[in-house]
Amino acid sequence: MSGAAGTAFDAGTRGAAASERADERSAGAAGDPLLDVRDLAVAFETPRGTVRAVDGVSFAIARGATLGLVGESGSGKSVTSLAILRLLDESARILRGEVWLEGRNLLELPESELREVRGGRIAMIFQEPSTSLDPVFTVGSQIVEAIRLHRPVGRRAAWAEAVEALRMVEIPDPERRVRSYPHELSGGMKQRVMIAIALSCRPALLIADEPTTALDVTIQAQVLALLRDLKQRLGMSMMLITHDLGVVANEADEVAILYAGRIVERAPVRELFRAPAHPYTAALLQSLPRLRERRSRLVAIPGVVPDPARLPSGCRFRDRCPIARERCAAEDPVLRPIAADRLVACHFPAVEPAPGAPARLEDAR
Repeated sequence: MSGAAGTAFDAGTRGAAASERADERSAGAAGDPLLDVRDLAVAFETPRGTVRAVDGVSFAIARGATLGLVGESGSGKSVTSLAILRLLDESARILRGEVWLEGRNLLELPESELREVRGGRIAMIFQEPSTSLDPVFTVGSQIVEAIRLHRPVGRRAAWAEAVEALRMVEIPDPERRVRSYPHELSGGMKQRVMIAIALSCRPALLIADEPTTALDVTIQAQVLALLRDLKQRLGMSMMLITHDLGVVANEADEVAILYAGRIVERAPVRELFRAPAHPYTAALLQSLPRLRERRSRLVAIPGVVPDPARLPSGCRFRDRCPIARERCAAEDPVLRPIAADRLVACHFPAVEPAPGAPARLEDAR
């Protein structure tokens, strides 16, 4: 399926396509995880007090697999990715947690070792390429810098690799474009340059933070198709951060739904689209437009994400939840297994726990 076709499909069609591909990708999702994030919590010091932007997030990414991290703006998606690489600003503190990559806890590494991981073993594509590229250097110089930072390569050889990196991301006439400045490139070409920089050292994991946000629909499809192809060719894992469940259905193996700093549901993409267990997940799916369904208005989730400085008691989604009850205000739901490969943080999930399922996530480990 082409990238353009995948983007044009409605959510239901994408979900079906994801189901058809799930078996093909299951082999890559097997075995020990490449990345294992455990109970990660991040807080920011603000004039209004301490705000927990990420609060107890746990997930794993298998070798060769793609995890989709989904949520509304302000849910903690980007903060989670920045915390993994310890790129948070000075106002942020990592309160607790572990981030394991290839047998090392990244939160305990000295800065000198962590610099080798950034770009070398984990690379990141940021939301807006125009603000990520240096306007006073050619794109070739910026690719060369990334290559020589992580590998003992001479400048001439690194420049040749930069040309090949641009060819790999399908930029026309790479020998000429390698000498271009960022302002001479379109938005789609800038994003391709960012991908070339990220993949120049062949990382094991690529974190793509809203990689198509600033692009039009056609270019979005091309970039997603390019990422999919490069992931398969290079054998890397990917963490895809997005608010678009349609993109996740077409690209991810597993999905983690974030709400107000916490994961409320984790499931294989096929199972999540077939039967969402958390009311928030169900509401996100219901709000997607569908080409084959006529509606006078799109379905909207009432209310807004709660203020992180004044979180409600109990379940953080309860004020917007159509099935909230007294228990939801009194008791904070824990992320618990409801099947062998499904987790949900809800007192009244739409998918009931399987007989004998552990009551808490910790009990399943």
